[in-house]
Amino acid sequence: MLSILLPTDFSENSMNAITYALEFFKYQKTKFYFMHAYQNEFYDHDELLSRDVYKDVLSNVKKESQTNLENLLKKVKNISPNPKFTYHIISAYNTLVEEANLIANDKNIDLIVMGTKGKSDERHIVFGSQTFQVLKYVECPVLAIPSNYKNTQPKRILFPTNYLIPYKRRELKLLSELAKSYRSTIDVLYISTSNQLSIRQEDNQAFIKDILRDNDVNFIQENSKKIADTITTYINENNIEILTMVNTQHSFLEDMLFPSTLDKVSLGLEIPLLAMQNTARF
Repeated sequence: MLSILLPTDFSENSMNAITYALEFFKYQKTKFYFMHAYQNEFYDHDELLSRDVYKDVLSNVKKESQTNLENLLKKVKNISPNPKFTYHIISAYNTLVEEANLIANDKNIDLIVMGTKGKSDERHIVFGSQTFQVLKYVECPVLAIPSNYKNTQPKRILFPTNYLIPYKRRELKLLSELAKSYRSTIDVLYISTSNQLSIRQEDNQAFIKDILRDNDVNFIQENSKKIADTITTYINENNIEILTMVNTQHSFLEDMLFPSTLDKVSLGLEIPLLAMQNTARF
C-alpha cells in the first residue's frame, strides 16, 4: 500500500494537486494524509498585534485549520469515494518543511504530492516558495503538479541522469510502479560530450536497468554541455508528460534549481516534476 502526503494551503492550486493524485492513484491501495501546517499563518495573522492576544489568535488559527481540513475531507470523499483509499487529516502548529519531514518518517511516506504554487505565489515563478522549500529540504520524493495540469495518464516519462549517483532502490521502485500503472515509457537520458562511461557510471546504469527491468525503458545519449536546454528541448520534441530527476548534491536538478533565485529558474516547466530525493529511508 502506498502512503502519500498531500500538504495543502486550501488554495486552488493545492486542490488541483489533490484532485490529480486521487485520479492518478485510483487503481492502487493508498493511504492519503492531508496536512496543513499553520505556524507561518499564525505569525502573519493580521490580529497578532501583541502578546495579549497570542493565545486567542493561536486558538482561532488552529480551529480554522482543523475546520478547513474537515471540509476538505468531505469534498475529497465526494470526489473520490474509492474503496482502495483511506484518508487522514493532520493539522499542525509547525512549518511546512518540519512537519512534512516528521510525517514522512513517522508514517513512512512514499511520496509527497503538491502544487507547484500556493495561494500567494506569482504567476511568472515556476516553483512557489513552499514547493521550493519542500523540494530542497524534505527527505522524501516529491511530485510537483503545475497549476491546472490535468493529464493523469502519462505515456512518456523523462529521466535525465549523469550515472554518477548511486540511486536508492526504494525510489527507483517508486518510479517503476508509477510508470507501470499506465504502461508509460521511461526515457533514461544521458547528457554528455563523452561516449565513454566510467566503471562507476556503468555500475549505476546497470542498477537502473535492473530495477526498471519490468518497464518499457529507452536508454538515450545526447551530446551537449547545456543540460537545462537539452532537457527542455527533449521534453518539447518527445511529448514528455512527467520529468523525473534526482535531487542530490551535484545533480542536474540541484544545478538547475537551487543556486538560482526562484524567479530565475530556467526550466519553465509545464509538466509534473517527480523529484527523487535519494534518501536513506527504508
